[in-house]
Amino acid sequence: MMETIYRRCAGLDVHKKTVEACVRVREASGKLFTETRHFETMTRDLLALHDGLKDHGVTHVVMESTGVFWKPIYNILEGEFEVLVANARHVKQVPGRKTDVNDCQWLAQLLQLGLLRGSFIPDRGLRELRDLTRHRSQLVGEKTRPGNRWLKTLLVQIAWAASHKKGSYFQAQFGRLVRKRGKKKALVALGHSILVVIYNMLKHGTCYEDLGYKVTIEPASEAA
Repeated sequence: MMETIYRRCAGLDVHKKTVEACVRVREASGKLFTETRHFETMTRDLLALHDGLKDHGVTHVVMESTGVFWKPIYNILEGEFEVLVANARHVKQVPGRKTDVNDCQWLAQLLQLGLLRGSFIPDRGLRELRDLTRHRSQLVGEKTRPGNRWLKTLLVQIAWAASHKKGSYFQAQFGRLVRKRGKKKALVALGHSILVVIYNMLKHGTCYEDLGYKVTIEPASEAA
């Protein structure tokens, strides 16, 4: 019989909507007490899990680092218990599991015998900062992707209207570009020019003055 390292411990089998918890207590007399309970993953249920573990005098808790479902549980149990987040691959490599043993029971047994190592978990402040940074990146990505498509479509529509204004500088620029790049690329290039003009107007607080149809600006390579 292997030595008991932690007399009062628990194993948690965590899923998206449920948590199976096995409490395993080795009494001073050597008698083994086990209890397995089912919990939902709402906050009130996780708090009930916390209280149940405390009632049994549990000191150490283990769960597998599967997905992100362990995070809210870790946040609630942290500080009250020594919480280990074990690598699922490491757990599977430990021999001796019986087929009729649930995951939470097996985790509790391995923890009690000191056969599991916990993964490194940053402190709460760093975890929250990383979550905020990750969330911000996702929001920026979600806003930027459709924003770029919307802006490009709008600029093309504006360029199309500007290219049809008779006697305008933009009509002249479009005529020059369309011969070299084709209609679609010419509209995109004209839209970019319009965007540059708008930027400079806003930056310098000036009004737009059309240069006229006869004025064209040749590319730097051609001017050279």
